[in-house]
This record gives sequence, structure tokens and C-alpha cells, in this order.
Amino acid sequence: MNKSARRTGLLLVITGAIFWGVSGTVAKKLFQQIDVNWLVTIRLLMAGVLLLAVQFLVKERSQIWAVWKNRRTAFQLIVYGLVGMLAVQYTYMASIQSGNAAVATLLQYLAPVMIIIYLVLRKHIVFTRKDLTAIFLALVGCFFLLTNGSISQLSVPKIAIVWGILSAIALAFYTLYAIPLLKQYDSLVIVGWAMVIGGLGLSLIHPPWQIDFKSLTPETYLYLAFVIIFGTMIAFWFYIESLQSLSPKETSFLSSLEPLAAVLTTVFWLKEPFGFFQWMGVLCIIGLILLLAFNKKPSSNNQSKEDSPLSE
Repeated sequence: MNKSARRTGLLLVITGAIFWGVSGTVAKKLFQQIDVNWLVTIRLLMAGVLLLAVQFLVKERSQIWAVWKNRRTAFQLIVYGLVGMLAVQYTYMASIQSGNAAVATLLQYLAPVMIIIYLVLRKHIVFTRKDLTAIFLALVGCFFLLTNGSISQLSVPKIAIVWGILSAIALAFYTLYAIPLLKQYDSLVIVGWAMVIGGLGLSLIHPPWQIDFKSLTPETYLYLAFVIIFGTMIAFWFYIESLQSLSPKETSFLSSLEPLAAVLTTVFWLKEPFGFFQWMGVLCIIGLILLLAFNKKPSSNNQSKEDSPLSE
């Protein structure tokens, strides 16, 4: 693995993670005025169009339409847009609306564990003691996060937990399913079209024009612009682009700054209280991600993109 490419991949995934985490908290503010269905629809459509515009202006224009000329690729892209992109966006935002950005983001970080299990079952990697430790930390962390140390009372509504777990499943699929498409086309093309497809799919149920635009304040438009440009367009683009130089597990683990950004902005900006055991849960999950990330050995040229970063 080229060291320069690896450093670029690390920078991309960390930057995207920070934007993604902060945008979740900003979205929580937006839900005071707008509906989750409208936000997901408009952010996907606008961010997707912007990404395709960037591809048209600065990269190979022909790829924008070439992706549709192959039936197999076109089908994969539609599946990716609806089952990957739209599912990740909707479940994550629904979990935020039902609970809060910190819990939604941390629940989403069960995705690396799901990726481990999938790769082990597909025999792409060998299950190690570090994998077992990672799963243990994830489960303990989520238990503390959701219960605040008390089994009898959950710290967030059950529906927020359901949406959060579904978000983790969607993120695992989103990460793994993109690999074959990225081998053929630029990440801008894949992510851009996936967003447009997901936005169009949801707009059939929740048309984006069905909102009273006059009721939106300048502050709302500012938050909306941040969520669309930084929290969607740039965050998803950088996340997928990092898969060019990092493995799926690395990309999901190394984006540990996302839950940290979500937790810090939720607690210090939105002033939502977090109990002692919830903070312990946060430390467990962030510790899990950092443990796996810093135990990565340098990749060799013969190493598969799906080799475990936890191999002994």
C-alpha cells in the first residue's frame, strides 16, 4: 500500500467523520421546524446533484452517463442508492429525531462489528481475539449508552434504538456494497447518483415541495446548507473515496471522530445531559474503534482490501 495514498485515505475518512457527526447534531436543531422525511429527501437530491456537477466540471464527464450503459452496473447502482444510501440516511435521521444525535451515531458504530461478522462468515478474514474484544466492547458500550447502567429503564426511546440498529446494518451494507462499483467509476459518480436515486425514491412518498418555505428562518437555511454540503455531500464523498486506499473495516473503524463529534456537540451545544454510565459507554465504543485502528499493520501489495486489520 502506498503510504501517501494511505495518509490521504486517513485524512478523508477523518474529515468526513467530523462533518457527519456535527451534521447529526445540526439536524436535531432542524427537526424543531422541519420533518425528517423532507430533510432526507432534499439533502439527498441537492447533495447528489452537486456531486455530479463537480464530476462534470473537474473530472471525466463521460463517466456520469457511462455508468448507466451497462445493465448490471445500472442495477447495482439502483440497489446501492435505495438499500444503501437512502437506508443509511433515513434510519440515521429517524434515530436522531426519535432520540438524539449522540446515541444515533454511536449505535450506528455497531456497523464495524457487523462487517467483521460478515467477512468472517464469508471466510474473507480469520476471527481473532482482537475481533472478540472489539465485539465485547461494542456490546458493553451500547448497553451503558442505552440504559445508563439501569436495565429497567432505557435512556432513549425504544424506537430510537430500533432506527439506530437499522442504521448500523445499512452502513455495513453501504460500505461493503460500494467496493465493486468503485473499481469501475469515480466515487463522485457513484455517490452522486446514489444520492439522486435515494432522493427520487423518497420523493415519491414525501414530495420535497410540500413545505411552507416562508416559515423557514435564515438560521434554518444556514443549518440546512451545512447539512447538505458538509454533512452529506462532502462527508459521504470522502467516506467512499477513502475506500480506494483503506479496507472497509479500516474505513468504518477510523471514522471514530464521528461519534466523538456527535457526543460533544450534543452535550455542549444542545445541552442534553449524559449520565456517568453513558459516558462509560461512549468511552467503550470510541476505545473499540481506536484499538482496532491503531493495531493496523501496514498493508502489503498482495494484501486484499478485505484482509482484517486485526490479524495477529
